[in-house]
Amino acid sequence: MEYYNYIKALHLIFVVTWFAGLFYIPRLFVYQIEAYHKPAPDKKILGDQLKLMAKRLWFIITWPSAILATIFAVWLLILQPIWLQQPWMHVKLVFVLLLIIYQVQTHIYFKQLQSDVVKKSSNFMRLYNEGATFILFAVVFLVILKSAINWVFGVIGIFVLGLLLMIGFKVYKRIREKNPKA
Repeated sequence: MEYYNYIKALHLIFVVTWFAGLFYIPRLFVYQIEAYHKPAPDKKILGDQLKLMAKRLWFIITWPSAILATIFAVWLLILQPIWLQQPWMHVKLVFVLLLIIYQVQTHIYFKQLQSDVVKKSSNFMRLYNEGATFILFAVVFLVILKSAINWVFGVIGIFVLGLLLMIGFKVYKRIREKNPKA
């Protein structure tokens, strides 16, 4: 068991890089969607560059990090199966499942944009970008507090954060409408 902390460190490193990819890819989607609506030659030049950036981020950082974070998480649970008896861990695993669903949905958007299929607006992607943030907050609160009661307050905090993000999003949208260069 002396290597438990090494496995835990590797798990955390890959969780961080996984989230980094999930935070950045929707931002690239915003730029891809906006580039799609530009006139030629900007549309092609920007579109090609953004597709390449998204492809590298998605397949070199995000997917490998997701897989490695999951492998190390399973390894940790094998080493410490007692965690599976904890109520907070059950809730955390639900959020991890939501993160995986978010990743799969993001992959669908990725494939669409790689094929020049634009079904969502750049504003939608700006809002969608916050999905991983909510999950990160929930998981961090659960892991740190490790209490079935305290995680409820953490989840309430997530909804308050969501409300604040929505307000911030609307304010930013108004600023962008008044000043397109913002």
